[in-house]
Amino acid sequence: MRRIRAAVTGAVTLSLVLTAAACGGGTSDGSGSNSQPKTLTYWASNQGSSIEVDKKVLQPELDRFEQETGIKVKLEVVPWSDLLNRILTATTSGQGPDVLNIGNTWSASLQSTGALLPWDAKNLEKIGGKDRFVASALGSTGAAGQDPAAVPLYSMAYALYYNKQMFKDAGVDKPPATWDELVATGKRLSKDGKWAIGVEGSNLSNNIHQVYVLGKQHGADFFTADGKADFTSDGAVAAVKQYVDLMAAHKIVAPGNAEYAQNQSLSDFAKDKTAMVLWQTPSQTFASQGMKEDEWGVAPAPVPSGEPGQGTSVNSMVAGINMAVFKNTKNIDGAMKFVKFMTSDEEQKILNKAYGSIPPVTSAQQDPAFSTPSLAVIRDTLATSASALPQVPEESQFETVVGTAVKELFADAAAGRPVTDESVKAALEKAQQQMPKK
Repeated sequence: MRRIRAAVTGAVTLSLVLTAAACGGGTSDGSGSNSQPKTLTYWASNQGSSIEVDKKVLQPELDRFEQETGIKVKLEVVPWSDLLNRILTATTSGQGPDVLNIGNTWSASLQSTGALLPWDAKNLEKIGGKDRFVASALGSTGAAGQDPAAVPLYSMAYALYYNKQMFKDAGVDKPPATWDELVATGKRLSKDGKWAIGVEGSNLSNNIHQVYVLGKQHGADFFTADGKADFTSDGAVAAVKQYVDLMAAHKIVAPGNAEYAQNQSLSDFAKDKTAMVLWQTPSQTFASQGMKEDEWGVAPAPVPSGEPGQGTSVNSMVAGINMAVFKNTKNIDGAMKFVKFMTSDEEQKILNKAYGSIPPVTSAQQDPAFSTPSLAVIRDTLATSASALPQVPEESQFETVVGTAVKELFADAAAGRPVTDESVKAALEKAQQQMPKK
């Protein structure tokens, strides 16, 4: 997901997801109709520094599409804090947009509702075939063994962003490559009211992204091979504790970060209050905060060995935005044309340049704009050391219950209460009990 502006509020219950499966299609074959061929409604996710920025980026491209096809696209940019609940409401009511953006981590959850058009071989061929897309991006489009529920639109990955001047002032000559180095460097940077690294302790999605990657580094996946929640393994406990310990034990994160959920960590970084932040392609936000591009650097996120890769050297989840079509669309042909347009080489270059992300379309990645030092780190991470979050129907509940557990542990750390292996395991046991039984 691109912008992690706020956590999804409230647990997404299994009953809601299953109820939606009966409400996905508006026609007998569940494949939409062409009763309104001249219009489309499009829910876009908030990718830029504001909704107004998104409108300025997207509207010229939608106008171009209308000029080419005669189809008018009615745009609504939906904040991240509302997007998942809006989509789930639409899946149950049948009253949704024709085309929409979804966070790629939600793909399997929304796929299980039955409300989204499956991208089988026939449908993928209409937009140029699946071989156009980067493999890691396709890996976050739905459950294994099923036709994708969406197609990739924007790709992102986490990296470590660092403030060059703060590093220089502290006598640090390079960004940390391991977690031990990050902690040691962080203690040199945390002084005089400034802090080493920012986190978003109340941002449930961001919490999940960070602890999932740390879980991979500790040999944990949070779900078993058959899709059952496995939140209390030694690796999962170690991952959550390691993340919260940046505040609780090492004290290189400001206690106030426990309440952050709205990109405040990016604002602190841009204002020289913190020296590092782990984030997905934040360059546009830094610029909007007045930070010049030569004031910050980017490096791969840390791994225990210092060399990112697969297995215990994974250093990012596969982040990004997918594009989906509601099966009950009244303009199925227009929806297909629109997805083809948005995933075309030309549009992929335009849109991903605007948002500082990476095209999931392989041929579009060849543009030199995506080989700059900062974007090359993201591109290489996606290609070599990123892992998709579990593609299971319960993924959205996982974000809610484990993300909340991490939030509460950060609150303990901020208040000076001890965060121990036992308290972490108890919090994760509570989270696992809230998951649906399989």
